Amino acid sequence: MASLPPRGLVPPLLWGLSLFLSLPGPVWLQPSPSPQSSPPTELHPCHTCRGLVDSFNKGLERTIRDNFGGGNTAWEEEKLSKYKDSETRLVEVLESVCSKSDFECHRLLELSEELVESWWFHKQQEAPDLFQWLCSDSLKLCCPSGTFGPSCLPCPGGAEKPCGGHGRCEGEGTRGGSGHCDCQAGYGGEACGQCGLGYFEAERNASHLVCSACFGPCARCSGPEESNCLQCKKGWALHHLKCVDIDECGTERASCGSNQFCVNTEGSYECRDCAKACLGCMGAGPGRCKKCSPGYQQVGSKCLDVDECETEVCPGENEQCENTEGSYRCVCAEGYKQMEGICVKEQIPESAGFFSEMTEDELVVLQQMFFGVIICALATLAAKGDLVFTAIFIGAVAAMTGYWLSERSDRVLEGFIKGR
Repeated sequence: MASLPPRGLVPPLLWGLSLFLSLPGPVWLQPSPSPQSSPPTELHPCHTCRGLVDSFNKGLERTIRDNFGGGNTAWEEEKLSKYKDSETRLVEVLESVCSKSDFECHRLLELSEELVESWWFHKQQEAPDLFQWLCSDSLKLCCPSGTFGPSCLPCPGGAEKPCGGHGRCEGEGTRGGSGHCDCQAGYGGEACGQCGLGYFEAERNASHLVCSACFGPCARCSGPEESNCLQCKKGWALHHLKCVDIDECGTERASCGSNQFCVNTEGSYECRDCAKACLGCMGAGPGRCKKCSPGYQQVGSKCLDVDECETEVCPGENEQCENTEGSYRCVCAEGYKQMEGICVKEQIPESAGFFSEMTEDELVVLQQMFFGVIICALATLAAKGDLVFTAIFIGAVAAMTGYWLSERSDRVLEGFIKGR
C-alpha cells in the first residue's frame, strides 16, 4: 500500500492529478481498438469512477458485517471502533474493489489511491460522500445530476428537469458531452418542449406536456381525428382538413422503367415488371402489353406464345423441335442422346443374368452347397428304408465323388506321392 504523503504535499498532488485527468479526450482510460474490429463504445471516466465508489461502499458494508458477532459487547465496541477507520480495513476493501478483468477500474484506482487514502484518514467527517469528493471535486470527472461538460452547465430545460423530462441530455452527470437533448418519440425542440412531427399537444401547462399521435397520414394536426389534419405527410394532399392519398401513377409523378408499370399505394407507389410477353405495358399480365416481345404474337387483346415448332425444322439428324415460352429448342429424338454435338442412338445394355456378376470360385461354392442339400435330403429318405431313394443316394454320392476326383485327381495324386 502506498505511504501517505506529507501533509504539505497533498494540495499540490491533488492539483496535479486533477489537471492530468481533466485534459480533453480521456484516452488514458481507453484501450486501443484492434485494427480489424470496430471501436468499442466509449465509456466516460465518470462512469468508471462511479462504479469504483459503489464497489468501495459495498466493501465497507461487507467488512463491518464480517467483524461483528463475538458476543462480548464491550470488547466489540472497543475493538470495532478502532477497526472502523483502520488502515487494515481500508486495505481489505481496496483489495476487492475492482474485478480482475476491469482494466479501467484498476487504472483509475492506481491513479487515485492516494486520494482515497487521504479521504479515509482525513476527510470522511467533513466530506462523507466519497463520490462527490473524489469523482466530482477532486478528480473533476463528474458533474451533478442535470448538468454536463467541463464547467457542469445545466442541461437544456434546466438541471431540475433536463430535456423537460422527455429526453436524455448527452453527457449528463459527466465532464463531457454536448448537452444536446435526445428526445423521446413524439417530442422535439431544443429541450424536448414541443411535439414532434405527427403528434399534437394533448395536455400542456407551465411544467407539463403530453404529446399524442395524429391520425395516420397527418404531419401536423389539432387533434386525433381524421378531420383534424393541418399538414399532410409526403404522398398525401390536404383536402378539407383531411389527408387524401395522391395517385402518383395517375398524376405522372411516378418514375418507372420502360418495361415496368406503376401501382399506386397509400402515400406512395410501386414499380413492377411487365409480363415476359410484353415490350412495355400498362398493367399486369399479357393482356396489358403495349407491344409483344419477340416469340409472342397478338391474339385478340393478349400477347401469346408462338409455337415455332409448327414452322421451324431442326437441322440436325435425329433431332426434334421442342417449343418453349417465347422460343424453341432442338433436342434429340426418343432413343437418341447428345454426344459431341450430334444425336447418336443409345446402346441398350443386355440384361444381365442372375449369376453374371459372381466369380468362378463363388459359383463352385454355390454348386457344392446345392448338391450337399440334395444329398442330405436323399440320405434322410434312404435312412427310412426306401430302396429307390437309397439307390439314388448311393448314385449321387458316387457321381459327386467321381466329379471331385476328376477335377482334382492330379492334385490328389501329387499329394499322395509326396506324403501329404
